[in-house]
Amino acid sequence: MSNHGMHAGAKAHIFRLAEKLRNNMTKPERVLWEYLRKKPFGYKFRRQHPFHVYILDFYCHKAKLSIEIDGKSHESLNQKDYDQARTRFIKEMGIYELRFKNEDVISDISSVIHEILLELQDDSLEGNEGSWRE
Repeated sequence: MSNHGMHAGAKAHIFRLAEKLRNNMTKPERVLWEYLRKKPFGYKFRRQHPFHVYILDFYCHKAKLSIEIDGKSHESLNQKDYDQARTRFIKEMGIYELRFKNEDVISDISSVIHEILLELQDDSLEGNEGSWRE
Protein backbone atom coordinates (compact mmCIF):
# COMPACT_ATOMS: atom_id res chain seq x y z
CA MET A 1 0.00 0.00 0.00
CA SER A 2 1.13 3.55 -0.50
CA ASN A 3 2.53 5.72 2.24
CA HIS A 4 -0.88 7.24 3.00
CA GLY A 5 -1.27 4.97 6.03
CA MET A 6 -4.27 2.98 7.07
CA HIS A 7 -6.69 5.75 6.07
CA ALA A 8 -5.21 6.42 2.60
CA GLY A 9 -5.53 10.17 3.04
CA ALA A 10 -9.20 10.23 4.10
CA LYS A 11 -10.42 13.77 4.77
CA ALA A 12 -12.19 15.03 7.88
CA HIS A 13 -15.69 14.80 6.35
CA ILE A 14 -15.15 11.08 5.67
CA PHE A 15 -14.20 10.56 9.33
CA ARG A 16 -17.34 12.42 10.45
CA LEU A 17 -19.53 10.31 8.15
CA ALA A 18 -17.85 7.12 9.40
CA GLU A 19 -18.63 8.11 12.99
CA LYS A 20 -22.30 8.62 12.10
CA LEU A 21 -22.38 5.21 10.41
CA ARG A 22 -20.77 3.55 13.47
CA ASN A 23 -23.56 5.03 15.59
CA ASN A 24 -26.24 3.74 13.20
CA MET A 25 -25.08 0.27 12.17
CA THR A 26 -27.52 -2.02 10.38
CA LYS A 27 -28.62 -5.24 12.04
CA PRO A 28 -26.34 -7.40 9.83
CA GLU A 29 -23.40 -5.10 10.64
CA ARG A 30 -24.13 -5.39 14.37
CA VAL A 31 -24.35 -9.18 14.12
CA LEU A 32 -21.00 -9.47 12.36
CA TRP A 33 -19.38 -6.85 14.62
CA GLU A 34 -20.24 -8.95 17.69
CA TYR A 35 -17.88 -11.58 16.27
CA LEU A 36 -15.17 -9.36 14.73
CA ARG A 37 -14.75 -7.25 17.88
CA LYS A 38 -13.36 -10.37 19.61
CA LYS A 39 -10.24 -10.17 17.39
CA PRO A 40 -10.34 -13.55 15.61
CA PHE A 41 -6.83 -15.06 15.33
CA GLY A 42 -5.62 -11.89 17.05
CA TYR A 43 -6.62 -9.69 14.09
CA LYS A 44 -8.10 -6.34 15.10
CA PHE A 45 -10.98 -5.10 12.98
CA ARG A 46 -12.28 -1.57 12.79
CA ARG A 47 -15.86 -0.81 11.87
CA GLN A 48 -16.87 1.91 9.42
CA HIS A 49 -13.23 2.62 8.64
CA PRO A 50 -12.40 5.78 6.62
CA PHE A 51 -10.24 4.93 3.61
CA HIS A 52 -9.54 7.62 1.00
CA VAL A 53 -13.01 8.75 -0.16
CA TYR A 54 -14.64 5.50 0.98
CA ILE A 55 -15.83 3.98 4.22
CA LEU A 56 -15.11 0.28 4.65
CA ASP A 57 -17.74 -1.58 6.69
CA PHE A 58 -15.02 -3.56 8.47
CA TYR A 59 -11.28 -3.36 8.00
CA CYS A 60 -8.28 -5.23 9.37
CA HIS A 61 -5.09 -3.31 8.60
CA LYS A 62 -2.74 -6.15 9.57
CA ALA A 63 -4.42 -8.60 7.15
CA LYS A 64 -5.24 -5.89 4.57
CA LEU A 65 -8.80 -7.25 4.58
CA SER A 66 -12.01 -5.31 3.99
CA ILE A 67 -15.40 -6.89 4.69
CA GLU A 68 -18.50 -5.37 3.13
CA ILE A 69 -22.11 -6.15 4.01
CA ASP A 70 -24.42 -5.39 1.09
CA GLY A 71 -28.09 -4.56 1.48
CA LYS A 72 -30.74 -4.09 -1.20
CA SER A 73 -29.30 -0.70 -2.19
CA HIS A 74 -26.26 -2.48 -3.64
CA GLU A 75 -28.46 -4.10 -6.30
CA SER A 76 -29.02 -0.91 -8.31
CA LEU A 77 -26.93 -0.38 -11.44
CA ASN A 78 -25.44 2.89 -10.14
CA GLN A 79 -24.48 1.30 -6.84
CA LYS A 80 -22.97 -1.73 -8.59
CA ASP A 81 -20.81 0.59 -10.70
CA TYR A 82 -19.75 2.50 -7.59
CA ASP A 83 -18.96 -0.73 -5.73
CA GLN A 84 -16.87 -2.03 -8.64
CA ALA A 85 -14.84 1.18 -8.82
CA ARG A 86 -14.35 1.11 -5.06
CA THR A 87 -13.27 -2.54 -5.13
CA ARG A 88 -10.77 -1.81 -7.92
CA PHE A 89 -9.32 1.11 -5.97
CA ILE A 90 -8.86 -0.73 -2.69
CA LYS A 91 -7.41 -3.72 -4.55
CA GLU A 92 -4.87 -1.40 -6.17
CA MET A 93 -4.04 -0.24 -2.64
CA GLY A 94 -3.26 -3.85 -1.66
CA ILE A 95 -6.48 -4.64 0.18
CA TYR A 96 -8.49 -7.82 -0.36
CA GLU A 97 -12.26 -7.50 -0.10
CA LEU A 98 -14.87 -9.98 1.03
CA ARG A 99 -18.51 -9.13 0.29
CA PHE A 100 -21.56 -10.67 1.90
CA LYS A 101 -25.26 -9.99 1.48
CA ASN A 102 -27.34 -8.87 4.46
CA GLU A 103 -29.40 -12.05 4.20
CA ASP A 104 -26.31 -14.26 4.45
CA VAL A 105 -25.13 -12.54 7.63
CA ILE A 106 -28.56 -12.84 9.22
CA SER A 107 -29.49 -16.35 8.06
CA ASP A 108 -26.09 -18.08 7.92
CA ILE A 109 -23.61 -16.21 10.08
CA SER A 110 -21.58 -19.38 10.68
CA SER A 111 -20.75 -19.66 6.95
CA VAL A 112 -19.83 -15.98 6.82
CA ILE A 113 -17.54 -16.37 9.83
CA HIS A 114 -16.04 -19.51 8.32
CA GLU A 115 -15.13 -17.67 5.12
CA ILE A 116 -13.58 -14.80 7.09
CA LEU A 117 -11.60 -17.24 9.23
CA LEU A 118 -10.27 -18.97 6.12
CA GLU A 119 -8.97 -15.63 4.83
CA LEU A 120 -7.38 -14.77 8.16
CA GLN A 121 -5.91 -18.23 8.58
CA ASP A 122 -4.40 -18.11 5.08
CA ASP A 123 -2.97 -14.66 5.80
CA SER A 124 -1.56 -15.85 9.12
CA LEU A 125 0.07 -18.93 7.56
CA GLU A 126 1.63 -16.83 4.80
CA GLY A 127 2.86 -14.20 7.22
CA ASN A 128 2.74 -11.62 4.44
CA GLU A 129 -0.06 -9.49 5.88
CA GLY A 130 -2.30 -9.57 2.85
CA SER A 131 0.30 -9.45 0.10
CA TRP A 132 -0.33 -13.05 -0.98
CA ARG A 133 -3.75 -12.28 -2.40
CA GLU A 134 -4.30 -11.89 -6.14
